[in-house]
Amino acid sequence: MSERTPLLHYRLSTSVNEQSGEHHRPKKLSTFFGVVIPTLLSMFSVVVFLRIGFVVGQCGLYQAIAMFLVAYFIISMTVLSVCAISTNGALDAGGAYYMISRALGPEFGGSLGVMFFLANVCSSALYILGLVEAIVATFGPAGSLQVLPAGYWWSLLYATGILLLCLLVCLVGAEIYAKASFIIFLVVMLVLATIFISFFAVRPRTILLPAAPPILNGTGPQPPTMANFTGFKLNTLLGNLDADYAVDYTTGTMMSFATVFAVMFNGCTGIMAGSNMSGDLKNPSYSIPRGTITAVIFTFIIYNLLSLMVACSCDRILLQRDYSFLRDINVWNPLVTVGVYSSTMSAAMSNLIGASRILYALARDDLFGTVLSPAKKTSGNGNPWVSVLLSWFLVQLVLFTGKLNTIASIVTIFFLLVYAAVDLACLALEWASAPNFRPTFRYFTWHTCVLGIVGCAVMMFLINSIYASASIAFMLLLLLLIHYLSPTSSWGYISQALIFHQVRKYLLMLDVRKDHVKFWRPQVLLMVSNPRSSVGLITFINDIKKSGLYVLGHVQLGDLDTLPSDPLQCRYDSWLSLVDHLNIKAFVNLTLADSVRHGVQHLLFISGLGGMRPNTLVLGFYDDCTPKDKLTDPALADATVPTQDPEDERPPYHFPALRASIDAKEEGNGENGKVMGPQEYVAVIADAMKMMKNVVLARYFHQFDRASTISSSPGKGALYVDVWPVNLLRPDSSSYVDTCSLFLLQLACVLNMVRAWRHARLRLFLCVEEGRSLRGSEGKLGQLLKELRIKANVYTVPWDQQVALHWQRQGEAGKRRPSRQSRREEEGLGKKGLFEEEEGDDDYQAHPPPAVRFLYLPRPPADTRRYTAYLRQLELLTKDLGPTLLIHGVTPVLTTDL
Repeated sequence: MSERTPLLHYRLSTSVNEQSGEHHRPKKLSTFFGVVIPTLLSMFSVVVFLRIGFVVGQCGLYQAIAMFLVAYFIISMTVLSVCAISTNGALDAGGAYYMISRALGPEFGGSLGVMFFLANVCSSALYILGLVEAIVATFGPAGSLQVLPAGYWWSLLYATGILLLCLLVCLVGAEIYAKASFIIFLVVMLVLATIFISFFAVRPRTILLPAAPPILNGTGPQPPTMANFTGFKLNTLLGNLDADYAVDYTTGTMMSFATVFAVMFNGCTGIMAGSNMSGDLKNPSYSIPRGTITAVIFTFIIYNLLSLMVACSCDRILLQRDYSFLRDINVWNPLVTVGVYSSTMSAAMSNLIGASRILYALARDDLFGTVLSPAKKTSGNGNPWVSVLLSWFLVQLVLFTGKLNTIASIVTIFFLLVYAAVDLACLALEWASAPNFRPTFRYFTWHTCVLGIVGCAVMMFLINSIYASASIAFMLLLLLLIHYLSPTSSWGYISQALIFHQVRKYLLMLDVRKDHVKFWRPQVLLMVSNPRSSVGLITFINDIKKSGLYVLGHVQLGDLDTLPSDPLQCRYDSWLSLVDHLNIKAFVNLTLADSVRHGVQHLLFISGLGGMRPNTLVLGFYDDCTPKDKLTDPALADATVPTQDPEDERPPYHFPALRASIDAKEEGNGENGKVMGPQEYVAVIADAMKMMKNVVLARYFHQFDRASTISSSPGKGALYVDVWPVNLLRPDSSSYVDTCSLFLLQLACVLNMVRAWRHARLRLFLCVEEGRSLRGSEGKLGQLLKELRIKANVYTVPWDQQVALHWQRQGEAGKRRPSRQSRREEEGLGKKGLFEEEEGDDDYQAHPPPAVRFLYLPRPPADTRRYTAYLRQLELLTKDLGPTLLIHGVTPVLTTDL
């Protein structure tokens, strides 16, 4: 049932969407009407009628063709990415925003969705200003009819009127534009046909140029007032081959390759129009790639043919000084005017509608909280009228710039940024190698995505480095804003797929056969019975891991054969929440077993991957200390427990209640209510050593509070870590250079390297017998520490009484079986006379108490019958010492080599 649930959910959600008011229209548009026509109308507007002459006149034919090649190379790479993403699943409203957000996640999607929205707003204003320019050229003082006044405020008034007309159409609904799109397309194609015919049919003529701005102080040559249409002549072509950048007569600024490219590139920014219609297409995965590619190829051919014909038949002066010259050389002048008006008007409305739909999609996804919530409102037929009004208001603000070329750079950079993001989304999906990324359009590779990204980035900074930098900074600001303020989405995060892909690759490269002691680091498996009483130990081990692997392990007793389902799956969320709120860097591994011993064996065998496997097992100590619930402690609630909804009566973490400690035994719950006995506990230690794992037993860490321990020290040197690198239970085997002793030194040094523990001082205690050279022992140990680059203070502690008692026990053991009393004395051997003497007048008593003690953990006896006595010895050894680690190392971890 669970395997069919996602498919069932998809079918149900699809049927609900089809029945909602938003999708009440049937999907009936074909490739031609749904993709080709909208894309062509978006790409044929200002450039084809008003800026072809401008591009050729400023750049020359060579550079003009080079510009078109560069521009179309960039958009072709992006078109391939659009086709790939659009054929990988169903698309919804929002076009590029929907693609980016569902591929890269809400942060990138939301920030670039805003950029795409602003690009459409500016583009709509650009088309309206181009239309006003054409109207003034025809009906203004310098035009043929001369019925309209000219000037900045008059142009603003005309632009505002045109925008109001677009607003009315958009408020009624996008259907009006959709029905008229085919008629507008026919008009544009007719005008283009007459333009091509005119180059052959119209005879050479002289054309009156628009009035130019006056020359300052009246000095210098006056600009010409007449220019020639020569027809097809070789001399005209030769004069138009090379670049000749001059002042733009509409803005008075000097032109360059970058500024001309910015104006020209606006004719290439309509490639998303088809993908935006995906919700109305019969077969989006079929129509979007074919329709978009067809429109791109068609416009590329038209632009280059027009550039060639213009260069062959028009003087350079005509191209530079009259952007409306195509009207003057047409077989019927009003046709070009009609073409300009219709195509530009349709493009302006298309961008206004597109901007409103993007804004509506952003509001519906709740990425900006309540800021955009009004934009969700729709009319009875599903038209987002509030989004239309907001988009209209922003377009009106842009119109105050007044000049078409002024905002061309901004629009171009916005679109280039969005195109680069689409390429990045496709690249991320391709590199992630997710099985569900299998688009039906396969004519792309990661190379095309990278070329598209690089091309967009280079052209952004070539056009205007200041605008490009500001746009990227604005995008990053929005990205951070959405990351910290928006709720978690269920779209899926491509970053997780990319991280998985890279981690898998590098794990395969991590060869355990190349391990070296110089690069050893602790990789810890901490067994946690109940996190409620283990907060102190969990946070302490997080400090001691030294950027190594850290796994929280837990064994739940049970038999899967007798259970209906895996009981562990529902518990991972609580454990991961614990990891988040304790702010530790750890993995979680849970297992189900018939005994704790078998569960620990499972985790030691299977935890980790490749070269990242635990080499150290950490266990809590087996004693009768009363556990304390640190997850419900009011003093720790703010730091460790998330704020709960007052109406939510569930506990913050779904961990079982703590055992009743010493009262449990009286109630018949076994060994103090524990899940295993002392015999099994020592067996776990022995198993780990057999598996060549270092073992650490942690006692009294329920008393450890990291924050108070570190903050309580008033200054440097006030925090101490004591290290006893000798087997206190076996004085006859004492050595400071065996593997286990060096392992103690290494762990203490690792702790001292952590920033929070860096001001702590290591104290190394040297146990010696009376009569031996104390200075010699200290000197040897000091030299060893110097070679190991470990900074520690060495102190000597006499232990003659322990040595004598040990040899006495050894002698008696050879003659007779030790009595019960002598066994009790032997069990307390390590404790007697050492730590108990802290109450006396010896030197150790004069030292301040440490924050943590590191003690030598001897191996468990080979005879399993002595496990209980062994555990009793450890208990007596560490009794009332405060936070203590009993450590046994089995692998070399220190070296003096480089």
